[in-house]
Amino acid sequence: MRELVFDCAEQLAEPLSDALLDAGVLSVSVEDADFGTDAERPLFGEPGLEPETQAWSRNRVVALLPDGEDPAQMLAVACAACGIPEAPAWQLREVPDADWVRLTQSQFEPIEIEGRVWIVPTWHEVPDRPGTVSIRLDPGLAFGTGSHPTTHLCLAWLARHLRPGCSVLDYGCGSGILAIAARKLGAGETVGIDIDPQAVQAAQANATANGAEVLTGLPDVRQGWRADVVVANILSNPLKVLAPMLCDRVLPGGDLILSGVLERQAEEVAQAYAPWLSLTVWRALDGWVCLHGQRPA
Repeated sequence: MRELVFDCAEQLAEPLSDALLDAGVLSVSVEDADFGTDAERPLFGEPGLEPETQAWSRNRVVALLPDGEDPAQMLAVACAACGIPEAPAWQLREVPDADWVRLTQSQFEPIEIEGRVWIVPTWHEVPDRPGTVSIRLDPGLAFGTGSHPTTHLCLAWLARHLRPGCSVLDYGCGSGILAIAARKLGAGETVGIDIDPQAVQAAQANATANGAEVLTGLPDVRQGWRADVVVANILSNPLKVLAPMLCDRVLPGGDLILSGVLERQAEEVAQAYAPWLSLTVWRALDGWVCLHGQRPA
C-alpha cells in the first residue's frame, strides 16, 4: 500500500482531509510538520475534550491510498473541492505489508485490578483465577475499556470497598464497565446512566454479553432513584456542575466516588461538593485522582 504525504497550512488541514476522504482515500491523519524541532507546538484541550484549534501552523497530511488509484488525481479532486487552485507539493511513501489486526491485538493484554477484577479482550482466554471476576471488553471500543487511569481507579475502589448487595448508580456509564464490574462483584440493583444514546446501547450490550443484570438509560431513567454507591467517571467541569444532583442520588450513609479529575483539580472539585459532603483523594494514578466521600447518615 502507499501513502500520499504533503504539508499544508492550518486552515486547510481539516477541509483537505475531508475532501480526500470524499475522493476515496482509505484514511487520513494530520501530524505536526514541525514535530521534533524547536518549532514544535503542543495541541491539546482539557482531557477528554477536543482542543479549540484542530490543526497546527504547519501540518503534514498523510492519506492512505487504495491500490491502483492515481494520487495526483485524488489530490487534485480534493483541492478543487476546497477551492485551492494549485495542489501542494506531495510525495508517495510505501507502507509495508503487515497483519494489522494481529499487530493491534498484540498490544493489548488482560488488565488486572486489585487482584479481583480482570478486563479481558475477546481474543484472550479468561484467566483462571479463583475469587476473581472477568469482564470481556475490547480495547478500542468507544466509551471506556478500563485502560485509562481514571477507569482503573474507580474499578480499584469497587474491588476494594464494594459491599455485597448494595445498590450502585454509575452516572456517565459509557461502556458500562463500572456498572458491570459492580454487579459481578456482588452489587444488588445496578443502574447505568449516560447522556449519549449510543453509550446507553453499548453499555446494555456489554452488560448482556457479560451476563450482568444492569439497567441502562438516559438521565430520565429511574429519576430520583438513590443508591448506596454512586460513581461518576466524567471530567472536572461537568462534575462540578452535577454536584447537587449527584450528592442527592447518594443514600444517607452511602458512598460517592468521582474520577476524571487531575491531581491539580482535586481541591476545586472537592470544594464544589463541600455543601453536601466531604471529599478526599482516595488514590492517585498517573496524574489523575479518585475522590471519595460519604453522605452523612
